[in-house]
Amino acid sequence: MTPRKVEIAIVGAGTAGMGAYRAARKHTESLLLIEGDRYGTTCARVGCMPSKLLIAAAEAAHGIDQAKGFGVHVDGPLRIDGREVMERVRRERDRFVGFVIEAVEEWPGEQRVMGLAQFLNDHSLELDNGERIDAKRIVIATGSRTAFPDFFKAAGDRLVVNDDLFDWEDLPGSIAVFGGGIIGLEIGQALHRLGVRVRLFGKGGGVGPLTDPAVRKAAADAFISDFPFHADADVKAIERDRDEVVVRFGGADSTETTERFDYLLAATGRRPNIDGIGLDNTSLDRDAKGLPRFDRYTMQCYAGGDRSHIFIAGDVDGDIPLLHEAADQGRIAGDNAGRYPEIRVGLRRSPLSVMFTDPQIAMVGRSHNSLEKACDFAIGEVDFEGQGRSRVMLKNQGLLRVYGEYGTNLFMGAEMVGPRMEHIAHLLAWAHQQRMSVPQMLDMPFYHPVIEEGVRTALRDLNTRLRHGPEMVKHCMDCGPGA
Repeated sequence: MTPRKVEIAIVGAGTAGMGAYRAARKHTESLLLIEGDRYGTTCARVGCMPSKLLIAAAEAAHGIDQAKGFGVHVDGPLRIDGREVMERVRRERDRFVGFVIEAVEEWPGEQRVMGLAQFLNDHSLELDNGERIDAKRIVIATGSRTAFPDFFKAAGDRLVVNDDLFDWEDLPGSIAVFGGGIIGLEIGQALHRLGVRVRLFGKGGGVGPLTDPAVRKAAADAFISDFPFHADADVKAIERDRDEVVVRFGGADSTETTERFDYLLAATGRRPNIDGIGLDNTSLDRDAKGLPRFDRYTMQCYAGGDRSHIFIAGDVDGDIPLLHEAADQGRIAGDNAGRYPEIRVGLRRSPLSVMFTDPQIAMVGRSHNSLEKACDFAIGEVDFEGQGRSRVMLKNQGLLRVYGEYGTNLFMGAEMVGPRMEHIAHLLAWAHQQRMSVPQMLDMPFYHPVIEEGVRTALRDLNTRLRHGPEMVKHCMDCGPGA
């Protein structure tokens, strides 16, 4: 079979691959977008959108349940129709997926092909139908997939991942959720609030992506008060007994508990899709995990220590597995593949991540962990237990901690758990990207009464500590915030 020759081949048509295609097409019409499974993106099919649909249903149910706290009483018990919940999740999910498919199918048919691609060498790809593609430049955008330990397989066909969950026609009676990260916490809490008996098993005390010990504790306390959550679970065994999954786990008092569930949800992370694409047949430099080494500002891979004609973008690079990051990376990779060998640095925005739990978790800029390793910094905080608007809404759980650099007074980042943190995080991310100082941020307007006043409280605390300096703050720690 005669090879198809193109200027640019893009392997993967998810968020990153689509972004790369759009950017590369501004430079050439000689390009090919290769998809090995189906169009629709991880976000639309099994990630961001269907999970938020489930969470929205859970929020509606929880709001009714909490109304009595305001003196508002709903006659009769709350009734949740699992079939109706899942029908809306599937219907709206399919609508979002449909928009993505429509966008891809508007592109020229000769620039798209379905098939699993594997590198034959640095310039050649072979599809599983035997077709060969020779490309001058290549963008790897193969995404990621769910990953879980082998011992979960003891659950048999009662083992599910989030990809399966959104095809359910009804809600189960019970589920054991493994994984205290974003997926596990979001889905676990949502199912609990929709009437499913849930127990969530974490590992190592982690709560989502949080690295600040104080914020992590505040988050753990909030979730433990809502549903059974073991941030550092001691799971002894997983077994299958007829149509149930049996989990045996240890408690803090050295006792053991056995509990039965309808399903086991593995929410223990995702793995970059690099195996099976033939990277061993390339000259690309790779790290200890087998991932290609690349420049995160150009998305250009390295080969033999030199810059290559191969680029990488999205979850497959193992950098920051978030949709907005995949979109940015795809755009940078596609643009540089199109203009190669002239390479330009692309815009990498300030880090921003949000978990849509209740209370919400968010991180902005530099994490507490990274700052501890890199520089001298001060911390300001606000506890939402006493924050005015939060108490008005009965949403007064959580802690916001903001970080500033001694000497420069620059705002460095924040970690937080609390009400409506998705909005707080955006304000702080904008400030971080503009390299604002803490005094400059305090000069911005704050309305009353709003949750954002909590940001001002934390910034005032931080500003005081930055003025005092590390030694004075150390001597005044017993005086409390603002000392």
